[in-house]
Amino acid sequence: MTAGREIITVAQMRAIDARAAELGVPTRVLMENAGAAAAREIQARWAPRPTVIFCGPGANGGDGFVVARKLAEAGWPVRVGFLGDRSALKGDAADASSAWMGWVDPASAALVEPGSLIVDALFGAGLARPLDATASEIARACRGSDTVAIDLPSGVPGDGAPPEGVTFRADVTVTFLRKKFAHVLEPSRSLCGEVVVADIGAPPEAFDQIRDAPVENGPHLWTLPWPHAEMHKHARGHAMVVSGEAGRTGAARLAARAALRVGAGLVTLVSPVAAMPENAAQLTAIMLAPAKGVEQVRDITAAASATVVGPAAGLTPRTRDTVLALAADGKPVVLDADALTVFAKEPETLFEALHDNCVATPHVGEFARLFPDLADGEALKIERTRTAAQRAGCVVLLKGPDTVIAAPDGRVAVNTAGTPFLATAGSGDVLAGLIGGLVSQGMTSFEAACAGAWLHGRLGERLGAGLIAEDMPEALPALLDDLAPAHLKRR
Repeated sequence: MTAGREIITVAQMRAIDARAAELGVPTRVLMENAGAAAAREIQARWAPRPTVIFCGPGANGGDGFVVARKLAEAGWPVRVGFLGDRSALKGDAADASSAWMGWVDPASAALVEPGSLIVDALFGAGLARPLDATASEIARACRGSDTVAIDLPSGVPGDGAPPEGVTFRADVTVTFLRKKFAHVLEPSRSLCGEVVVADIGAPPEAFDQIRDAPVENGPHLWTLPWPHAEMHKHARGHAMVVSGEAGRTGAARLAARAALRVGAGLVTLVSPVAAMPENAAQLTAIMLAPAKGVEQVRDITAAASATVVGPAAGLTPRTRDTVLALAADGKPVVLDADALTVFAKEPETLFEALHDNCVATPHVGEFARLFPDLADGEALKIERTRTAAQRAGCVVLLKGPDTVIAAPDGRVAVNTAGTPFLATAGSGDVLAGLIGGLVSQGMTSFEAACAGAWLHGRLGERLGAGLIAEDMPEALPALLDDLAPAHLKRR
């Protein structure tokens, strides 16, 4: 179920408001509900304290006036600073302003005092220009103060374009209806702090128009392939990973261990003959199969449910030919690292071979080598990844702090789980193994990529500072146990 997890544009937000009004919920009621919801979130996090609410000249400012009234009614000491000419307010915002019986000061940085809680209701998601001098000065003055943004921190464009100039930085952002692109895409996401999506009473039918919108990744989007009582190891899938040459084998072993930990019943590392001693010395439950050349790799992987190729594979003709041979068999293939870069000069050759059972997991550099026109374009990451998946004919997972997963049929998910500590050697190899292990158990390539990305991000959050890639497979059982159905949880 994805209801409630869609990621919408500013235009879609406005259309939902309008549709809600058509369905009998006036926009003034939505504004009242929005302000009340933001006030509740504030009261849930802080005890009453001096609070400065900066209200702007539009609907976001109207929300702010409601917040001010609700907090004042609850006994909070509130000051309101208004940016612009209050008499020029119109419609719902004017009505909300009139309902505020307190004093209104001109908005200025001088209102910000040490220890004050700041509520930023200057501009919402619809602002598509940099802040003016006065708003910028206020934003600078608020740095270091606890700040709650209404809808989005002012100065952050709602549709995810990189902010220009000074912006507010929020500890908590209370948004409404659904998250916008800026809530999930960097660099804007980091300016939002904790993002809370409040229900403001729009009827379910108002959301019909966003059924095909991108969604935020999470367990609501997929179901892990849990075993049942009568299953044996052969029924849980056979994942294979193609190893690099001697001296370059660690990445493939990380991927293989991740595939095993995520539940694949069997995992085999397909190793060049010269690398066999190196791999054998460090493997136990993972099986090992020697392969002299591409044809032998293909013969061995014929028994695989899914194969991972690319981690430290080398930029060699053998890697290129292995990728093409595996893709030609029509089975699921996860392509990472060298399996992508080896096609930098002939991406169309790769795209012609791929199919919708394949998953490509590039980082931004590898993505640029395969899709140079998309990497240099102005389209947002969501659209770039969607276009890449359609062009390549496979699932594309574009890694980063805001990993985007796209299927060739247009589905898109954005992964917000993760931490900067995942930027460490071997982390991406673990991700490739997780996806390969999940696909081998019968998950679709898109769902496996989404689940693998989410598990990978949550592992990073759990392990925190000091994590290394070797830690990640070992931390997976506890995370899986949290997700397992009751009858499968550890006892």
